[in-house]
Order: sequence, then C-alpha cells, then structure tokens
Amino acid sequence: MQMPCFAVSISSALASRKIIHCDCDCFYAAVEMRDNTALASLPIAVGGRADQRGVIATCNYEARRFGVRSAMATAQALQRCPDLIVLPPAMEKYRIASRQILAIYRDYTELVEPLSLDEAYLDVSGASHCQGSATLMAQEIRHRIHDTVGITASAGIAPNKFLAKIASDWNKPNGQYVIRPKEVDAFVAALPVDKLFGVGTVTAKKLHKLGAKTYADLRAWSMLELQHHFGKFGERLYELCRGIDTREVSPERERKSVSVEETYAVDLPDVLACREQLPELMQQLQRRIERAKVANAIRKLFVKIRFADFQKTTAECLSKTLDRDLLETLLDKAYARGNRPVRLLGVGVRVDELAEERNQLGLFHPDFMSDVA
Repeated sequence: MQMPCFAVSISSALASRKIIHCDCDCFYAAVEMRDNTALASLPIAVGGRADQRGVIATCNYEARRFGVRSAMATAQALQRCPDLIVLPPAMEKYRIASRQILAIYRDYTELVEPLSLDEAYLDVSGASHCQGSATLMAQEIRHRIHDTVGITASAGIAPNKFLAKIASDWNKPNGQYVIRPKEVDAFVAALPVDKLFGVGTVTAKKLHKLGAKTYADLRAWSMLELQHHFGKFGERLYELCRGIDTREVSPERERKSVSVEETYAVDLPDVLACREQLPELMQQLQRRIERAKVANAIRKLFVKIRFADFQKTTAECLSKTLDRDLLETLLDKAYARGNRPVRLLGVGVRVDELAEERNQLGLFHPDFMSDVA
C-alpha cells in the first residue's frame, strides 16, 4: 500500500533536523601513528596474530592500497601485503583517546549516541554553537579532535542518521560532506543498493537479481512488493530508498545481547570436545553479564558455532537464567547442523533492557582480535 502523505510529512520533519555523524579515520592505527611517527609512511594494522587466526581490527590507508581491510584474517592481509606491520591492540590507550573525543562531542550537544570508541551521531538541531550551523560545528569538532587528540576525523551532515553516516564516508580521510534537505532526493536516487543500511552481501545479490541496482530502481516497487520479497525488512527498504529515516539520536542505546566466543588454534573435532569448552565460556559470560548488570533482563540463551569450513549457525531458546543444561542442548542442536570440526564457539544471552554500563562490543572488544564475531 502506497503512502504518499506519509512521505510528505516525513520530508517536512527531516528539513528541521541537523544530524552529524563523526568518525575518526582508521582510529586504532591513527593513534599508533600519532605515538610513533615513523609508522606514518608504512603499511600498518592493528589486530590479532596470524598464527592464532587473528583478524585485522583496522589498518591505515597505506595498507588499504594493498587491499587490506578491517575484519580480514591477518594471514590473508599478510599475503596481500607481506611488509604489513601488525601491532597488537593497546585498548587502554584507545580508551583514553575515546574519552577525549566524546568530551568534545558533548561540548556541542547532549544528544550524542556513541557507536564505538571514536564514532558517534550528534543531533545539533537546537545547538547554538557556530550560529546554529551544523556544517561549521562539524568542521570545528574535527579541528579540535586533531589539536587535542592528534588524529584526524571525518564527518557527514544530513537531515537524518542514515544519510549522515553515508556522508561521513564521502570525503574520507580528514574531510566532511553535507547533504542538505533539498538535495536528499537526488542524492539517494543515485546510490547503489549496496549502500542501503542493513543490506549485506546476500541481500545485495538478491536485489541485483531482481533488477535493482540503485535506490531509484527500488522506488518503482510498492511496499507490498518489497515485503513479499524481503519480509519485514521490505518496509525499511521502502523508506531508505526514499531517504526516510526517523530514528532519533539516542544517548541511551538499547543492549540486545551479551556474549563471549573463542576461536581455537586447533579445531574442536566433535561435539564432546565442544562440550568440554562450555564451563570456561559460561564463566566468562557470567562475568560479562555481571559487569553489564543485565542478570535480571535475560530472556534467551544462544550458542554460536563456526565450523572449520567457515559456515556458521546459531541456536537459541527462551530462558531467564544462564542454564548449562539448556546450553548443552543448544550446542548439540547447532552442532548437528554441520557435524564437522569447529573453529569458533560462542555462548550468549539476549536481553530486554539497557545495561547501566555499556561495554564496547563487536570490532571494538578485545575478544574480536581472535576472530570475526
């Protein structure tokens, strides 16, 4: 069902919003180059060791010229760039820089939504700095990060979060890009569907197969047609291809899950070997749940497996407690789907409410250095 009035009302709301997405350039690597200027002209990366199946967390632009990128296996990165210098992560040093960066962001607005140690959305719609100009605020923030922290940052300025994040990548490194309300329609129409928020490789291939290469192509489809092909995500596609994103910048981001995982230097040969790893994983998970203060918010348990051939699967069930018997049952169920050696094993809980202390997860947790989550 088409909803033209909805689109018009959203467009009016977009015009009054000023969202900045700030993202430091190759953050971990940038901090390392700041502290050792001799590294600046060399290809460097921060990540795990190749002999421990490590991955690259981030790399500088010298390394990217060889095709090295974040989330790539360190061994593969070294094949592409034999002279690559791989540094172990120095998380405390990065956290100190992060606190400085977030303090700068919060000088301009209380509406700061951190996405990682160095990246955040800022809603400056009502800010009085720089005579209310979001463009000038972004420029000033970037200059302050350079002067205070000693690294560069890029920024995107737009009427919503979706577009601001795309814009921040437009003139990297050390640049910024503005998408004004009147420019949204034309800008979005020309974007490839791969740039859609939430579209991964599989969905992108499906879109291409259906004849959609750009956002403009998607606009020819009704919401019902998109829902038919992509389920609930079809409604999101309908909005994003029109530049519509009503999400607010929220300083309090809801936590969805807490988990731990381990990549093994030698594959676990069978389900019994996997079971033997559960007690240690559960202890780690229990400590993380306690730190996150979400013990009373658990609603599901899950087990994640990545097999030796890199195929992965997750099994989950309803539960309000961390139950070993249930985790063993989930492990058996997940393992039966592949029935072959396991390289990565993870356990976790899904929760309902925000943790009081938000941990840095995903790429920015030290556990990531052992493998891709």
